Order: sequence, then structure tokens, then C-alpha cells
Amino acid sequence: MRTCAPWRGRCGVSLRSGVLLLLIPPFLLALQLLVVGSLLPGVARVWMGLEERDGGVAFSVISIEPKRSSPHRGTPSRRPGVAEEEAEMDDGQRRGEGARAYEDENEMHARQVGPRALEVQLWAAGEPSFTAELNRIISYITRPQMNCSKVLSPGRAQPAQSPAAPAHWLLCAEDWLLPATHKTCVAYSFSMDGGDADFLKTVSGLGCEIHCFDPSNSNASGGHLGNSLASNHGDGGVVSQHKMWLEWRAPKKRAHKRRGNPGGVSQTLADIMAALGHHTVHFLYADLLSGEWRVFQNWIEAGTLQNVHHLVAKVHLQWAGFEVAGRDEEVLRYWFSVLQGLQACGLKLVHSSAGEGHSVLKQTVANAHSSYTLSWVNTRH
Repeated sequence: MRTCAPWRGRCGVSLRSGVLLLLIPPFLLALQLLVVGSLLPGVARVWMGLEERDGGVAFSVISIEPKRSSPHRGTPSRRPGVAEEEAEMDDGQRRGEGARAYEDENEMHARQVGPRALEVQLWAAGEPSFTAELNRIISYITRPQMNCSKVLSPGRAQPAQSPAAPAHWLLCAEDWLLPATHKTCVAYSFSMDGGDADFLKTVSGLGCEIHCFDPSNSNASGGHLGNSLASNHGDGGVVSQHKMWLEWRAPKKRAHKRRGNPGGVSQTLADIMAALGHHTVHFLYADLLSGEWRVFQNWIEAGTLQNVHHLVAKVHLQWAGFEVAGRDEEVLRYWFSVLQGLQACGLKLVHSSAGEGHSVLKQTVANAHSSYTLSWVNTRH
């Protein structure tokens, strides 16, 4: 104190200057946060409070939330009306309830019509059993799930209350299940043995645009995709022939086809529809010679069935089928899982017709047939 006494005034100034120097940095920091925070577009609702703590100044940031960014290319757009609805909500509701509702809508849409994985069903008897699995699948494919007051039978384009004779297949002719008269009717047929003649006659009488796919047909257009998938522009009753077959494997798993392969090209149903510019196939006939099980699985997992209204298909039971392996009871369970997958996509069985023979997986079975022709209708379209 004695040393500082002659300079008391200067010491006082020095002490006050030191205190000011200690207070200036926090003050500048607070000012900077307030100014910069209000200018940043990505920062919303920044609350900073000053409080005394141990003689100093503390800064508390309560909430920093990013502002919703504008949509980018490739992101799903919102349904019409959401922007107007959100304008009436407060900021918290817009980020919370609005976003949750949009997510719920997408999830529901995916569950209804989107791609789905094939769900393998539980064992019929709780454990592997050929007899139990066979009884379950035969019971399923021989019991229609829907009765139709009017039907279209093979070769006939006029609805009737019942077929005049036992029919190989039937189409449900309820008014709400048939194409509207002012819209183009589209029919596809996949067959290599001419067994679709009656089907073609029926859909031709309905005035449908018809496409037949047969890789063995020498009268069809060539194997090049651009030539073989040419639409007939909605000409009713006109049949377009395509030297093509159905594919069920993913593109990367498909075997490379050399130019000039007499087997033509193969595409998934979704690829064929896209190439022909068809969003909907009203009537589809398929005899795929034991390839149906993998094709059905592809349709289920790709979500293609939402755009098929009527399906007539022959299923073969005499052997496992292309790219299907396992013990007999495992194959039967797989077949039943595929049928359940078709039902989960909205298809209901309206007719079943047994074929010849009594061989199931190379075993003679008295109460079953080697093949069945099944007619489904999609009740969700």
C-alpha cells in the first residue's frame, strides 16, 4: 500500500480498467450470438439468458432447431393441401404432427400396394409333414373365396349367371369388376401350347387390346425388346404377338442372352407393362409350365399385382418348379406361402378346375391332381 500510495489515482484507474477488460469479452460474445443467431437461416428459436452465477455471467442455450429445408430432387413430394394445412398450424405442430401424419400415410400406402417380402407360413401341423401340407394346399385351391352373380365363361363375351357347362376357368363379371366402357381394356396372355384360344376369344369380344407372349411363336415379332413390345394403340380385338416370356429374377441375376438366341427375350411383368405403356392389365392368362411359383413371388414382392384385375393361371404340382428346391414338405409350404401372398395382395379365388393326373411332387396322390387352373379377381383395384 505504501508503494502504491503516491500513485493511488493511477492504481484506481488500473483496477477499474482490469474489471472492464474482464467484462468486455463476455459482453461481446453475447452480442455476437444475438446478432449472428438472428441472421442464420438454419437456426430457429434460440433463447439465451443471462444469469448471475458465482459472481460471473453464464449463457444458456435452451433450444436450437434446424429450419425445414426446401425439397430436393428425388425426395417424395407432399400430397396437395398439406402446405395450406401447415400454414394454419403453429411451428411446433408443423414439425411434429404434420411430419408424423405424412410418414404414417407413406407407411400405410407401402403396406397396401407397395413391394413386400414373401412371408413364409408356419407349418400346417406345427412340424414338417407332407400329408398336412398337402391337405392344406389342396383345401385352399379347391375352395373359392368369392361368389359371383355373373360370370364370363371360356369363349363367351356375354355375362351369364352360371356357365352352360363345366368351365376350365371363369371371369367374375360383376359390374364393379369389369373395365369401364369408356376406358381401354387391356389383356395379356402367356401360353406356349395354344391353350389360351378361348381366353383370347372372350377378351376379344370385350373389345380389349390384346397382347400374346410366346417365345416359341415364329409369327411373333423378333426378340429385340424395341420391336417385340410394340403396342397396337388400343385397337379393340386386335391381337399383338410377342416373342417373349416372363422373367422372375432380378436383372443382375439374369443370365446374359446372346444375340440370335431362339428363346427370345424375357422381362418381368412390370417391365413389359412399362414398355407397352400400360398401367393396368384387366385380364391376364398365364400357363407358365411350372415357372408360375417364382413368377408369382416376383409379382408379390414387386407390388405388380395391384395393377392386375383378373388373373387366370395354371399351377403345376407334379414337380417343384423352376428354381424351387427342398424337401417335399418344404416345397408344399412354399407353394402355400405364395398363395397366401397372392391373397394378401387382394386376389380372391373365384373358380378352380382340376387337371389330369394325380402326381404331386412325383408321388401318386389319390385326392389331388397334377395341375389346377385357378381364377382370381382383385378386389382392391
